[in-house]
Amino acid sequence: MLTTKSMRRRAPGGLAVLFAVALLGADEPTQTVDAGGLTFQAPTAWKSTPPESQMRRAQLEIKPAKGDEDPAKLVVFAFPGGAGSVDANVERWQRLFRDKDGNPPKVDVKTVKGKNVELTRVEIAGHYYPSNFPGQKKEPDRENYRLLGGIIVAEDASFFLRLVGPDKTVTAAKADFDKLLSSIKLGK
Repeated sequence: MLTTKSMRRRAPGGLAVLFAVALLGADEPTQTVDAGGLTFQAPTAWKSTPPESQMRRAQLEIKPAKGDEDPAKLVVFAFPGGAGSVDANVERWQRLFRDKDGNPPKVDVKTVKGKNVELTRVEIAGHYYPSNFPGQKKEPDRENYRLLGGIIVAEDASFFLRLVGPDKTVTAAKADFDKLLSSIKLGK
């Protein structure tokens, strides 16, 4: 068994390296999510839940951050043949939010790379007015919400990843969401 003292003798700076590793922490364990033609890695702390509609290929829930009451939800949609342009979908998501003056908020859009595909990353924050669909429970509008999204337009289908929830919760999940996007693999 190595003790702190023996580690210092064997490797100068070894304790500092161990301390740095402890501070940085090991990467959080991940789970592979198969969304029917699209796979990605998500933190195991993000719990898979049954999709609430047939349009949803996967659905995960993220526990609320301290101070938030509601969890955030990541939903993966797939539409064979597409569902409009990237710009049209970004605008659709933007219309779900309003800034403090009641205007559409600023949208951050950029192109990022997954394992074998490029995708569009979207971020929007503000007062959230969720879409309500027939047959689903009506959701109330909510203040201080954030959306992180990913849009993949592929030959056979378009995929939409939408993480929506309280601002603190979604902001805390941002780094994990970006890792998730970089792990996306289209096809088998």
